[in-house]
Amino acid sequence: MRPATETMRPIGFAAALFFLTASTHNIFAQESSVERQFKAMPGHDLRVGIYTSIRPDCTSGPLPAIRLVSAPTHGAVSVKRGMLKATNFKQCLATEVPAFVAFYRAAPDFSGGDAFELEISFAGGRKEIQHFRVTVSASPNGGQGI
Repeated sequence: MRPATETMRPIGFAAALFFLTASTHNIFAQESSVERQFKAMPGHDLRVGIYTSIRPDCTSGPLPAIRLVSAPTHGAVSVKRGMLKATNFKQCLATEVPAFVAFYRAAPDFSGGDAFELEISFAGGRKEIQHFRVTVSASPNGGQGI
């Protein structure tokens, strides 16, 4: 995985809510595991995760560290830095914080299943292993085209 230096446009809050984590100061390290499933088209970027930290006072907390545990066999994973505009998240009515955005891109000529794993290490010692399963098909709905 190579870090990207490109800065992205602000990201909409609705798309980010699934991966958003509020910052906590936990004295005990915790590890959890999450399964994610996606459909993708060959040769196109697919956003698979948005990772940030928002403190209770609505300011940005430390960004998590992201590590590729197992690489996809038929594609590539990249991480870019962006800004997340969040509205109506807990007590934060409007805030803008930095975030990391993870993308998966299948090989242009690939069709079938692929998988990879990311380890997300948050401040305070909490770690999360995310298992991604991706179904790659040239048709947007994953079925046969007519």
